[in-house]
Amino acid sequence: MKEMLRKSAVELAAMLAAGEVTSVELTTACLDRIEALNPRLNAFLYVDREGALATAAEIDRRRAAGEELHPLAGVPIALKDNMVARGMPTTCASKILEGWEPPYDATVVERIKAAGLPIVGKTNMDEFAMGSSTEHSAYGPTLNPWDTGRIPGGSGGGSAAAVSAFMVPLALGSDTGGSIRQPGAVTGTVGAKPTYGAVSRYGLVAMASSLDQIGPVTRTVADAAALTELIGGHDPLDSTSLTDEVPALSAATAAVHEAGTVKGLRVGVVRELTGEGYQPEVQAAFDATVAQLREAGAEIVEVSCPSFEYALSAYYLIMPAEVSSNLARFDGMRYGIRVEPTEGPVTAERVMAATREAGFGDEVKRRIILGTHVLSAGYYDAYYGSAQKVRTLIQRDFDRVFEQVDVLVSPTAPTVAFEFGSKMDDPMAMYLNDIATIPANLAGVPAMSVPNAVADGLPIGFQIIAPARGDLKMYEVAQLVEDLSGDIAGQCPAQTWEEN
Repeated sequence: MKEMLRKSAVELAAMLAAGEVTSVELTTACLDRIEALNPRLNAFLYVDREGALATAAEIDRRRAAGEELHPLAGVPIALKDNMVARGMPTTCASKILEGWEPPYDATVVERIKAAGLPIVGKTNMDEFAMGSSTEHSAYGPTLNPWDTGRIPGGSGGGSAAAVSAFMVPLALGSDTGGSIRQPGAVTGTVGAKPTYGAVSRYGLVAMASSLDQIGPVTRTVADAAALTELIGGHDPLDSTSLTDEVPALSAATAAVHEAGTVKGLRVGVVRELTGEGYQPEVQAAFDATVAQLREAGAEIVEVSCPSFEYALSAYYLIMPAEVSSNLARFDGMRYGIRVEPTEGPVTAERVMAATREAGFGDEVKRRIILGTHVLSAGYYDAYYGSAQKVRTLIQRDFDRVFEQVDVLVSPTAPTVAFEFGSKMDDPMAMYLNDIATIPANLAGVPAMSVPNAVADGLPIGFQIIAPARGDLKMYEVAQLVEDLSGDIAGQCPAQTWEEN
């Protein structure tokens, strides 16, 4: 069973279809590994053994009866704990939602259930997806399977660590400023942020609604393609959902894998996302992969996006402003915990203040206060309004350079995984981890991280950015990078850990 867990989701799906393994056997193997490793890694906040095995048994019954099933039916999956699922608690790793069970399923969860993938549980995260290290979880940090003294990225460190440690072959994350891609880079996993609106956000607990996007967390590009095809597509319950058909990502990645090249590929290296500020090992790995792409027939062009210099500043004005609005619903009145003041009259205002003081962590409070300030009278135009103008400039820079190239590339994160506690006292140093990932969220374009190297025992990520609705080209290039780089995910030390 250990060997089976190292296989990709696509390989496992083929084994299930051929009758070489049952979904109950596969799901049990995942659950047993979670039980063995989660006390060490803290990747999962909730595990649904009974529900996952019930789904697996039903899929085995239907497969034995000769029913036509989804290609991924029976392959286990995990959910980041900010996606609602009926029958499971959704906490967003916050005390304010401790024990809350939603009465409905997110659209992505509905599609996963309809396809017959056993949901093994909910993964740890930075509280309300606010962080770059999963150190801001109210339930303790997740550890990086490559080096348990280092962070697994954030905010989706739980999903990335679970996939990296072979606890589950598939997971979902959410990406507001890099929260799928940055964990992917530091855990040696593949993480993709689709075009904004390509995957429904209905049932995702909102952090910053104009930036949030659900996407896949996997160990291979082909697995990410297959999962995106499952969860993508129009949803009338999401007013921002695109009506486009989901592109044939799996067929495209298979074709590139077979051909070993992407014909006529023009790759843009973003000047503002390389060089100063990037760890030498990260820059060297990036340069080596660009050279490999050139050798594979790609035309390499250096491009400049001057507005990217201001992306981080704009993001940390726009995002907190939306946070302050979205988190206003957590008031101790409607759902979640309710804390009453110990002294004085019990008024709605005082209950709200006591509940938020007890329920929200420091980083959440910091961002709510900042967001409320930038939206306040007298400051709106100077801060929030100016940030939105910068956002427009960033979108224009993307439009301009995509007239010259098919995709843009950069390192995913400026450093490898850093040690726990090394940046907790300096929020700005923590925020800088998202410097290369944020522009794609501000513009709503698709972006993806693929592991491309290992330095001193730690993985490094390579980012591919495509035009809006250009997810197909992004996946083609990602497949080429994966083929050129080799099996990085398979080098994770967790594969050799004893399960007892």
